[in-house]
Formats: sequence, C-alpha cells, structure tokens
Amino acid sequence: MKILFVSAEAAPIAKVGGLGDVVGALPKVLRQLGHDVRIFFPYYGFLPDKMSIPAEPIWTGSAMFEKFSIYETILPGSDVPLYLFNHPSFNPRNIYGGEDEAWRFTLFSNGAAEFVWNYWKPDVIHCHDWHTAMLPVWMHQSSDIATVFTIHNLAYQGPWRWYLQKITWCPWYMQGESVMSSAIMFADRVTTVSPTYANQIQTPTYGEGLDGLLSYVSSNTVGILNGIDTNLYNPGADRFIMQEYTADTIEKRIANKTALQEEVGLQVNKGAMLVSMVTRLVEQKGIDLLLQILDRFLSYTDAQFLVLGTGDRYYESELWNIASHFPGRMSVQLLYNDALSRRIYSGSDVLAMPSRFEPCGISQMLAMRYGCVPLVRNTGGLVDTVSFHDPANEKGTGFSFDRYEPLDFYTCLIRAWESYRYKESWTLLQQRAMRQDFSWYQSAIDYLKVYKQIKGIPDILTTEEQNKLAIMTKPKS
Repeated sequence: MKILFVSAEAAPIAKVGGLGDVVGALPKVLRQLGHDVRIFFPYYGFLPDKMSIPAEPIWTGSAMFEKFSIYETILPGSDVPLYLFNHPSFNPRNIYGGEDEAWRFTLFSNGAAEFVWNYWKPDVIHCHDWHTAMLPVWMHQSSDIATVFTIHNLAYQGPWRWYLQKITWCPWYMQGESVMSSAIMFADRVTTVSPTYANQIQTPTYGEGLDGLLSYVSSNTVGILNGIDTNLYNPGADRFIMQEYTADTIEKRIANKTALQEEVGLQVNKGAMLVSMVTRLVEQKGIDLLLQILDRFLSYTDAQFLVLGTGDRYYESELWNIASHFPGRMSVQLLYNDALSRRIYSGSDVLAMPSRFEPCGISQMLAMRYGCVPLVRNTGGLVDTVSFHDPANEKGTGFSFDRYEPLDFYTCLIRAWESYRYKESWTLLQQRAMRQDFSWYQSAIDYLKVYKQIKGIPDILTTEEQNKLAIMTKPKS
C-alpha cells in the first residue's frame, strides 16, 4: 500500500510537540511492515543545518498563483523518503507563528494536492492537524485516493472558511466554518491520538465548539494511542545521559539524578524527591494549578522542583519568582532542549502533568521509559497510559487525580512525596513503569486496519506483515 504522510512537524528535524514524534516514528514502522510510506513536509529555513538536501528539485509546480519546488531526501535515521515543499514563505527559521501562518500552510496543503495529482499518487493520504485539513476536501473528488485526518489538538482549528475563500480554491460542495471542521466532514476516517480523547471531544467540555459535529461522525472516528520510538529513547543506550541503565540495573540511575542536580543548579541531595515538568508553559498544561500550590508544596516538604519549557511570558515570570524564594530547591530552564529533557527523564523521580486536557501526551510515556514516575490528571491519553500506584498489590505505574482543582493536584503531590519514602516499593513502581510497552508496533497495526478498511481491503494482517512484525518484536539477545 502507498501511503503519504503530510505534516508540519516530523522528529528529529522539526518538532514542537507530540505531532512531530508521531510523524517521525510511525512511517518508519509502517515501512518495516512492507508498505511504501513517504512524507510530504515544508522546507523550513533551518533544515539544511540538520540534514543533507540535494541541490536540484525533482519537481516544480504552482498553486495559489505561486510557484514552488519539491526536493527529495530521506528522513534522518530512517529509509523513509521525504519530499520537501520549497517556497520563500517557509524560509524563516521558525515552524509556527507569523501573520502569514494560515496562508503559508494553506499553500503547503495546496502544493501537496498538486503533488499527488501530478507526480506521486498514493492510495492513502494521512493528514495531520489543521495545517493539512484542506486535503480531505480537495481529495473528495479523487475517488482513488483515500484520506485519514488525525486530530492531535482540537483547540487549534486553523483559518475560517471566509478567509479560505479569499486565498484558495474552495469547492462548491465544501462545508464547515473552519478548515478543521471541513476535514472532519470530508475525511474517509477521522482519528485522534488516544481512545479517551476520542470520546472526550464529543462533549461540550472538550469539544472546542465541534462536539456536535464530532458526535455526528462518531461512527467514522477512532482513537489510536500514540507510541514512542523505543530505540531512540532507550536508557540502556542513550548517549545524552550520564549513566546508562535498565529496569534490572535501576540502582545505577542515581548517578543521573546527582548529575542533573548539578547541571541545573539544585542542591545535590540523593534523598530529596525531584519533581520535574517538561512542557510548554501554556494554560492547557495546568500551569495555573502549579502556580497556586507550588510555594506551599516546597514549604511543606523537602522536595525539589525543576521546570523545562517555554511559553506564556506571565507563566515564565511567575515561575522565576517562585524559584527565587527557593534557591537550590527549584530550577526553571526557559528553553527547548531535547538532550536536557532526556537527562530530566533519567534523573527525576516524578514527572508532573496536571493538564487541563491532553489529547495523548508523549512525556508521560518517555518518563516511564526512563523510570521517572508520572503524576497526571485523569484526562485524554493520560488515562490510557498511567494507572494509579497500588503498593499493597504491587500494581500501577504512577499517580493521578480527577478534578482540575489546585487542592487535588496538591494532594496528589503529597501522596507521591509520602510514597517516595518507601524505597523498596518505589523501586518496584519504577520498574513496572519501565517495563510498559509503548512502542509503535500496536499503533501501526491499528492504523493499517484503518487504511485497509477505507480502501475496501480485509483489515487483517497478511502473512508477510505477520512475519515482519514477528521479526521486529522479537526480543534482542
């Protein structure tokens, strides 16, 4: 089967959030299963610094009265063909932002449509978030090309229809007020990045104004949990961390904690519980809850707190202010740094994710991979990946709370702090978390079923696919 991923992000070359992780990992697994999977991607101005790109394009075209060119290369660390959409609007060294954001991603989608109509025709186009949402509308007239539209974050719905009508071709049959709503109506299948989020967005609380539409198309919607690249994120072979370790040698992990404390300016204290957040500093991530309880939590306990991320200037300033009152016990790193995030996962005791909503979440899975215990709010993909710590029965992989209230978050933090004092039980908790399987294999199988269903192919694995999957999942000696 020929499958084209169209996306604004792809790890490791351009990543802002979980979208980049999905597009950077899922195509590799699908190719290993024997399918011809390729990626269509913007030629951002910073890409030549990260990868080798041929000097000459393979194809040129035009859309929205603009000329563009396509360069072909390979996604680093894989054999996945990567088609780069080159236009001056993507020359700046940023992925998102700017007054022309809606215009340039509409042009990008238009370029992708011209590409599949005139150069390489896939069986399925897998579209990701609003940046590619016009593709299901345009492909509606091409019965031989099916479309899957994945909602990574419903809160960002793209430009309104009245604006699209000014800048691009909107077919007579097009419906929907925003580009996101149009994609939901015209895609052959709509997916979200976790089963719980698929149900939540059909309610007014999480539906962002589209809950009625999503309830209407619920029979055409499926939630498929994201995975993580377990080869790329492997504490047993990660060159970015101080000390490599596994679930069976978890006692070695303490070296990463002390190294992390030294690196970020915290007191070197093996016995203090180190709580971290690796996140965008925006309201969705529960930063408002954190600001209401963090001073009290640090005053009541001997815990340490570390924040890595950037975002809203107000949140950045407030976190800096709290940190100034707890020198050596709180550190705020206002930057994006993948290498540091790995050292945080490998050295912290707890990763906090008190999100207001979370479509899937990648950080909690990465944390568990590295033996860092997640503390989450029960929402979206966090429900599907984290189970509550039950020391009496030696079950569970983390801590969780229900209501989006500061007291509930604070209480959950205290429970984690008290549990941390029981070292044997805590070690078993870490090992259970590390042994969870969050690889992409099951998710890839689920997506293959979706592709086959919309193409009228029996949605069972072929003998060839089963054999390749067995090889891929065979434990390494």
